[in-house]
Amino acid sequence: MSALLEITGVSKQYPGVLANDNISLTVSAGEVVALLGENGAGKSTLLKAVFGLVKPDSGEIKIGGEPIVFGDTAGIISRGVGMVHQHFQLVPVMTVAENIILGDEPKRGLFINMKAARAEIIALSKRYGLEVDPDAVIEDLPVGMQQRVEILKALRKDVKLLILDEPTAVLTPQEIDELLSVVRNLAKSGVGIVLITHKLHEVMAVADRVVVLRGGKLIGTTSPKETNEAGLAQMMVGRSVVLQVNRTEAKRGGVVLEVKGLQVRDDRKILSVKGVDFSLHKGEILGIAGVEGNGQREFVEAICGMRHREAGEVIINGVATKDLDPHGAHEAGISHVPEDREKHGLVSSYSIADNLILNQFDQEPFAKGWIRNLGEISKNALGMVEKFDIRTPSASNTASSLSGGNKQKVVVARELSEELPVLIAAQPTRGVDVGSIEFIHNQLLSARDKGAAVLLVSAELDEILSLSDRIAVMSGGKIVAIVDSKGADRNYIGRLMAGLDK
Repeated sequence: MSALLEITGVSKQYPGVLANDNISLTVSAGEVVALLGENGAGKSTLLKAVFGLVKPDSGEIKIGGEPIVFGDTAGIISRGVGMVHQHFQLVPVMTVAENIILGDEPKRGLFINMKAARAEIIALSKRYGLEVDPDAVIEDLPVGMQQRVEILKALRKDVKLLILDEPTAVLTPQEIDELLSVVRNLAKSGVGIVLITHKLHEVMAVADRVVVLRGGKLIGTTSPKETNEAGLAQMMVGRSVVLQVNRTEAKRGGVVLEVKGLQVRDDRKILSVKGVDFSLHKGEILGIAGVEGNGQREFVEAICGMRHREAGEVIINGVATKDLDPHGAHEAGISHVPEDREKHGLVSSYSIADNLILNQFDQEPFAKGWIRNLGEISKNALGMVEKFDIRTPSASNTASSLSGGNKQKVVVARELSEELPVLIAAQPTRGVDVGSIEFIHNQLLSARDKGAAVLLVSAELDEILSLSDRIAVMSGGKIVAIVDSKGADRNYIGRLMAGLDK
């Protein structure tokens, strides 16, 4: 196997952080290399360097045996490097064909030759086993099909090295299996693949080699034949990690949160939540399983006072609430770990200490009237940083200085610290490493065991299955089934998520 990508002695220093420390690795044609590491381990910096977006302080990067020119991203792409991003780079209102040819359209004179484009896409999809309808509109497609379009868009440019960044984050179990099969077939056809994921079972299923970064250093290289998921997790975080949640029997109490006939519109004013009903009990975790885009975001935002309710009731401890704002939802007894920590969970320019009291900034002991008690704010922050293992040199640093996993810990710490009756956690472990996942899972179970009624919304079916006492499946804006987690069939729930069983 010839080396497509050669990284030799690459180092990159930012103020106060050594992001990459003398990293060397290769990726060969037909090889799947999994790149693992905690949040802040240096993966993103290294990939930006491969694409010429970051210039290393030292070292060299070669593609196809030739050194890259930093700053020449277009040139690097033209040499056969492609990337499928975690967040799709597609235009929703355009067709599959229009998205794939965008920016490189086949022409007939002055006009785009759509007939040639369709024929090219059909041939490309057959070649790689990625069947798509070239005339389908992107916004009408399930996310698994959109993922195929993203991959075909990259492969159309004769990609020799394909980088997949968290490619299964929003897929059903069946779609994940299909994608992993595609990855294997691409490797067999000679494409070199770099797979970035936090899902260790996927690494074990498709990787030929595994490269692990920690603290900017290359900790080691191994293979699925030489290790297991627990071994990979230990390499990533430097300690043993409990991958299976130790969930005891729930001590379920009375109903704390009741939702009746909830209807909510999305940002396009389309009805996305179409009459949701459920009850949430004290001392239980109710998991909401579903592929993203089936109304989960709007339904959570409506309960937490971030979106207007079109119809329906939200009853907390027997009291029907009107449309709330976020402060009113908090006052009514709801803690909320939002799906988008950057947009709704943190004020990135504020200190970590201030972010830890956003819900209580005007309350004692943190304030008296208009006067803030800086001593109490600092004391609270020191305790929370230690209790929730927030990795930072100082709580006075801004939230923007933290890695993704530590930002999530700040949000979780703040929302769990008051021990309110209802905890709503939306995608609580998205984009965080195995060590942080273990910690956050334990915190959610601890909240349940202290008597909180926990609503867990996650696109990760494994997370739902391991943490939930009951599971509600959401599809097409409705809850299509509620099942006990004991003996829950993974494939059946996956089919419900995909809208295949009713």
